[in-house]
Amino acid sequence: MNINWYPGHMKKTKELIKNNLKLVDVVIELYDARIPISSKNPEIDKIISNKPKIVVLNKYDLSDPKILKKWLDYYSKLGINAIPFNALSGEGMNNLLNAIKNAAKDKIEILKKKGRKLRPIRVMIVGIPNVGKSSLINKLVGKKSAKTGNKPGVTRGKQWIRIRKDIELFDTPGILWPKFDDEKVGLNLAFTGSIRDEILDIDELCLELIKTLLEKYPNNLKERYNLDNLNKEALEIMEDIGRNRGCISAGGIIDYTRIANIVLDDFRKGKLGKITLETPEDINNSAE
Repeated sequence: MNINWYPGHMKKTKELIKNNLKLVDVVIELYDARIPISSKNPEIDKIISNKPKIVVLNKYDLSDPKILKKWLDYYSKLGINAIPFNALSGEGMNNLLNAIKNAAKDKIEILKKKGRKLRPIRVMIVGIPNVGKSSLINKLVGKKSAKTGNKPGVTRGKQWIRIRKDIELFDTPGILWPKFDDEKVGLNLAFTGSIRDEILDIDELCLELIKTLLEKYPNNLKERYNLDNLNKEALEIMEDIGRNRGCISAGGIIDYTRIANIVLDDFRKGKLGKITLETPEDINNSAE
């Protein structure tokens, strides 16, 4: 599958970030903890340049704990402050607030020395669609202030949101980049719901996910769908899942689209277990 999705509003978002960056003290970039490589927009670092940045590994509760530790060690060695976060429960909130204040400490000291009136720390939140920016903001504010949805591309326009007396947030819509150089990146983004299902072949996407899970987490598939034999082609596994879940139409025809929706939903909600599809070693392998 060759996947790309770059609607017009994403180009506008890129300009929005550039034009308002001068107002910002700290940038928070959200990654999906299950796919830290694929969910990192390669254009963001170029745009924000030397602005202090905090990496938030959202949905870490859905990720493989052993691989998450590898990622935290990896970022630590690079001198990057990476914080595991669950935007739905708010777990990781105190660590994030402390990181924001530490990242802006130098800027605040400069203002103090100049005798300027202290203002709230200005934070910009950026990330790909459906990575949890709006949910993060709602947890920070403590109420629903940013529009949320389970479809990528829901947040529109720009908005400053006061979350504490000393912190203001600048929210931006989700932004991808014009072309994925690696086919796996597009697939991983599609698996996790960062690309609209409506533009994809869901049946084919499910087949690709099953192939990936057979390679990385075969036991998760086996246990979730009561599979006896995994020594089969991915299509046969998909059909076995369909039979076990009753996805059979009149006349004994297998409903592949129904199976696809079940498997993708189970993966996205963590019902297939704690899964991470990328490791730091993948960065080194791709560079070779």
